[in-house]
Amino acid sequence: MLRFDPFSDLDALTRGLLTSQTGSSRAPRFMPMDLCKIGDHYVLTADLPGVDPGSVDVNVDNGTLTISAHRTARSEDSAQWLANERFFGSYRRQLSLGEGIDTGAITATYENGVLTVTIPVAEKAKPRKIEISHAASQKSIEPTTVDAD
Repeated sequence: MLRFDPFSDLDALTRGLLTSQTGSSRAPRFMPMDLCKIGDHYVLTADLPGVDPGSVDVNVDNGTLTISAHRTARSEDSAQWLANERFFGSYRRQLSLGEGIDTGAITATYENGVLTVTIPVAEKAKPRKIEISHAASQKSIEPTTVDAD
């Protein structure tokens, strides 16, 4: 059964454009990532195997989270390559952060080729229960009798 995949054509077109501009098909691809919400924070994990930890940069500017990294090419001139499929160069990924993110508390770790960015939700954006106050007890109206004199 054949499956229709419009993105494979777009990917092939993009590779063709990059190849014609740089003269090489060794341009880096996007960094694969996962993003999920756990409790009151988001967790982003991005695969960056073989990237020097010193080249990884995570910053937030004007509501945009930017992740960039660089993998250097091997400089073995005497090597006779039989297969050379690993990409090198600069990687960059940007995400637009919505309202209600505590940008000052974002943290990141890089371990075993995986970058993990923890993005907390701001206190003001967290769901909260609103206490309902009850009106003061009302005075009851008692029936009174009027004497007819």
